[in-house]
Amino acid sequence: MTTRPGAWSLRAPSPLPGWGLSLGITLTLLSLVVLLPIGALLIRAAGIGPAELWATISSPRVLAALVLSFRAALVAALFNLVFGLALAWVLVRYEFPGRRLIDAAVDLPFALPTAVAGIALTALYAPNGALGGPIQDWFGVRVAYTELGIWIALVFVGLPFVVRTVQPVIAEIEKEVEEVSATLGASRLTTWRRVILPMLTPALLTGFALALARAVGEYGSVIFIAGNLPFQTEIAPLLIVIRLEEFDYDGAVAIAVAMLAISFVLLLLINLIQVWSRRHTAGA
Repeated sequence: MTTRPGAWSLRAPSPLPGWGLSLGITLTLLSLVVLLPIGALLIRAAGIGPAELWATISSPRVLAALVLSFRAALVAALFNLVFGLALAWVLVRYEFPGRRLIDAAVDLPFALPTAVAGIALTALYAPNGALGGPIQDWFGVRVAYTELGIWIALVFVGLPFVVRTVQPVIAEIEKEVEEVSATLGASRLTTWRRVILPMLTPALLTGFALALARAVGEYGSVIFIAGNLPFQTEIAPLLIVIRLEEFDYDGAVAIAVAMLAISFVLLLLINLIQVWSRRHTAGA
């Protein structure tokens, strides 16, 4: 609709110049990178049939790989949730020698190729490694080529997601908030539980979801330290690669669909908890 100069327009101008073009580019890239691959996977799975899909997913070897992958990923993400919060709090609230070096080292898993990380962790925690040997001699615990080694690799690659998600939120919390709580008679534990933690919960859940998603699909850093023994240390992403190398594309698709479905349910639950947390915090 055209208007005369000086007349009011019925359509409000967009506050962002080029908004339509930006939206189109974003949706196109999203479709090419995310929606089309997932859609192709689901279409291929629909062509296989539910009976064959279930037969593949419910086989003992596939079930063992799926359980191991998600169990190790959940444990690693929970550890990163706690340790990442503590590390982020120390880096923000305290000044000490080497703080900048530690802060920079947090980003190392982002820059380091996963295969290099896997080789380094294997060399470090192998039975004849610098840490693996003493740990096995003193405590009788073998790290490399066990589920413990998988867990350590997943902790390594997932820790930066929690730290970098929570760190800016901690920096925005003013120390006066804690001081006011203390003047009202609250203990440090009460202040942390009733004041600080509710402010950090959305960021913590986001970091937990990112670390969990990275751990579930991690491949490069795990295969070197896992040992890759069926029914023991064989992860689901490795089993997908094995199926592809055997030209069993239907089997690879079935495992991928199972991982996609389980990951979707887990992320949905995390998002629901996050929404509930925000509403609970706003209502409090």
